[in-house]
Amino acid sequence: MKVLGKKLEAAAAKVESRLYGLKEAGDLVKQTAYARFDETVELAIRLGVNPKRADQMVRGTTVLPHGTGRKIRILVFAKGEKEQEAQQAGADFVGSDDLLEKIKEGWLDFDQAIATPDLMASVGKVGKILGPRGLMPNPKTGTVTFEVAKAVQEIRKGRVEYRVDKAGVVHVPIGKVSFTGAQICENAQAVFSSVVRAKPSTSKGKYVKGATLSSTMGPGIPLDGSNIARQLD
Repeated sequence: MKVLGKKLEAAAAKVESRLYGLKEAGDLVKQTAYARFDETVELAIRLGVNPKRADQMVRGTTVLPHGTGRKIRILVFAKGEKEQEAQQAGADFVGSDDLLEKIKEGWLDFDQAIATPDLMASVGKVGKILGPRGLMPNPKTGTVTFEVAKAVQEIRKGRVEYRVDKAGVVHVPIGKVSFTGAQICENAQAVFSSVVRAKPSTSKGKYVKGATLSSTMGPGIPLDGSNIARQLD
């Protein structure tokens, strides 16, 4: 633990007590990563909304220009032609009742789930299993659709979902430290743009209150969130 503490302390010392622009932060997050594995880079945006109010819930999806850097296992609930469409699009698991039975037995070896609307009544029966794990298909995020091939392809390209948490913060993985600083910056810009567009009409006052960029093990790098949001608005 002492060794890890020294590494984190050394990494934190590289972060100055000021707000950073995205380009500079994209380069710095690579310098402050010290783990032996390819750490995930995460963007956290603190919003001026009240998540307890339904009309101020911020959620959405965006496609990262450079992907997430990780292999996503995609499951599609579909039958007939849509089942074949999903298979041809490259989904890892495709089916209906057979997959639902496996899930009821405890199988959850997938990262994203898509379902055609006609199967949602059946999928809803495992909602208590999928929901808490963030795996439940949802029309608001484009995962309940008859356009299964398009949904699979977008996820493969790097589509990420986001949803404001109880503290009013949006957390989004935007790549790996093995990415270039420019790639991290451009992925972060895509998320910022999407979050700004998702601003609820009932949100008053300052919308983006703060933002932080960090790697899995590294320190947080404070961003000039308001200025970034204005530039992308």
